Amino acid sequence: MKTLPKLLLIAVLALFAGGAGAAELNVAAAASLTDALQEIKTAYERSGGDTIVLNLGASSALARQIEAGAPVDLFLSADEAHMDTLEMRGRVLAGTRRSVLSNTLVVVVPADGTLRIASPVDLVNPRIRHLALAEPQSVPAGIYAREYLLRLNLWDRLSGRVVPTENVRGALAAVETGNADAGIVYRTDAGISKQVRIAYEVPRAEGPRISYPFAVIAGARRREAARRFLAYLESPAALAVFAKYGFLIQ
Repeated sequence: MKTLPKLLLIAVLALFAGGAGAAELNVAAAASLTDALQEIKTAYERSGGDTIVLNLGASSALARQIEAGAPVDLFLSADEAHMDTLEMRGRVLAGTRRSVLSNTLVVVVPADGTLRIASPVDLVNPRIRHLALAEPQSVPAGIYAREYLLRLNLWDRLSGRVVPTENVRGALAAVETGNADAGIVYRTDAGISKQVRIAYEVPRAEGPRISYPFAVIAGARRREAARRFLAYLESPAALAVFAKYGFLIQ
C-alpha cells in the first residue's frame, strides 16, 4: 500500500481536524436583522466558519427565552434595554458586549395607495384608522415608535388606532396585507418590501436613539465559536452587508 505524500497527508489531517472542530452556533437575533443575517450566515459558513442556527424574533421574547435558560450562544438585540437587563442578571459574558448598528424609523403605507404624510402630525388623518406598530410596551421597534410619538404629544391621539404586532416584521406585514392603513417600522424593514412605500422618514436627529448591541451569553455552550462569529459580525465584510440593507454603523 502506498503512503500518502507528506504534504497531502498534512492537508487531509487538517481537513478532518477542521471538521471536528466546527460548531453549531445558536444565535438569537432581532427580527429586523433577518435578511442581512441570512446573507452573512451564508458567507460565513461558505468560508469555513461554524454552522449558524438563527432564532429570529422580537428582542423582548428572545431575552425572556435566554433568562429561562434557552440554549443561546450569542444574542443580537435591537435595543440596549433588553441587553442591560440580561447583563444585570449575569446572563451576558463579561467583556463581549458590543454596540454595533443603528437604524431609523419610517412611516410606511401601501405602495399602491394615495395617502401622503408630510409630517408626523398627518398620522392623525381620519383615513388612518389602523396604525401598525410592534408591541409598544415590550418590543424595541414599538417602544421606539411610542417614545417618538410621546415626544411629539401625538401618542394619546393615536394610541386607540394602534394595531400591536409580535415584532417589527409583523407591523410591516400588516401594512402589506391591508390590515393596517399605515405602520411605523425600521427603515431597513421598509427597504425589503415592494408592497409598501416610505411615506415619511423620521430624521435621525429627531428620532429615538436606536442601538443594536451584540453579546455572547454567559451560559453559551459554544463560547469560543460565539466569540469568532461576533468578531466576524464586526468585520468589514459583514458590516458592508449590514450597510447594504440600510443599517447605520455605530
